[in-house]
Amino acid sequence: MAELTTLESLLEMGFERNRAEKAVANTGNQGIEQAMDWLMEHENDPDIDEPFVPPVGNVLGGEADSQSTTEQPSLADTAEADGVGNYDNDDTSARMPMSEEEKLEQVRRLEELMRVKQAERRERERAEELEREKQRRRQGQELQQIRQKLQDDDMKKLADQRMKEKMEDKMARQRVKDKIARDREERAQKFGGIAPPSTASSSQPAQPSPSSPTSHGPPPTKKEYDESRIQVRLLDGSTLTAVFKAQEPLAAVRVYVQVNGNTPEGQDFTLLSPYPRHVYTELDMEKPLKELGLVPSAVLVVAKK
Repeated sequence: MAELTTLESLLEMGFERNRAEKAVANTGNQGIEQAMDWLMEHENDPDIDEPFVPPVGNVLGGEADSQSTTEQPSLADTAEADGVGNYDNDDTSARMPMSEEEKLEQVRRLEELMRVKQAERRERERAEELEREKQRRRQGQELQQIRQKLQDDDMKKLADQRMKEKMEDKMARQRVKDKIARDREERAQKFGGIAPPSTASSSQPAQPSPSSPTSHGPPPTKKEYDESRIQVRLLDGSTLTAVFKAQEPLAAVRVYVQVNGNTPEGQDFTLLSPYPRHVYTELDMEKPLKELGLVPSAVLVVAKK
């Protein structure tokens, strides 16, 4: 059975002549499979439908006939130029054209080949798309791991910083407590050897009661106190009560409020007496409680500076 040329086969399959001629020319007229592969690979090229201009001396389907006109070559001439069908020199110069049945049969074979090529191409594109998707997922996972690592590092740094701040705050509070304890111990050692006036007076002979109307002795001496009971009213309305030595400075009361009160850390405050109202200055903080008139007891109020 005679076969169609590559160009004729493409035209019979429904390809436009311009595209078919380009496919044949660009594949060197090597066969229908190569031409179909070229068409499927270049079907989306922007210049695929531009007019085809064949190179000089090249005729699609075979060698140029020096006597040819602008008319299309016959099927027999194209097939002979395509190398299909071998005839002896003694045979007739022209072979018989293919029948319609033969053309249809060959077109069916080519369409089947076309479907196979298209299926292979779809499978190849699907495999490439799967590979690209895998690559995107790998890159996404790597990026997520990097982000997670950076987030973990930031959280670790923040936790370390908070722990460090808590330790520093704890150590600062402990230093204040230690200082208060040392100050109290020093004051106890300093004033512990002096007998209170009440003890000294008890060693003297008994004197008549000052309340006795028959007593004509000297007026009673004012009782001396060596301790002071201080009540401090905080900013939120709560109170603190503590006992201090009469010779302790007012700064000791302030430190006690800083350690045991609920004053926000870092907030500066001062102390004042409500009745009569008197705001204590930094100079007052160094004065003993006895000198400030806060013995034997007093009520102080915490006030913001």
